[in-house]
Amino acid sequence: MPTTGEKPGPGIYACRDCGERVILDDPDDTLPPCPECDGTDYD
Repeated sequence: MPTTGEKPGPGIYACRDCGERVILDDPDDTLPPCPECDGTDYD
């Protein structure tokens, strides 16, 4: 389970709290806090 601050690689990550999706397209991108609810855990 990726969390805020990690670099999990390109992909679409869904917030475990609200389901908001974050798209990372660069291997060096860091997962931000969820833009909808500030959650920190993703699927």
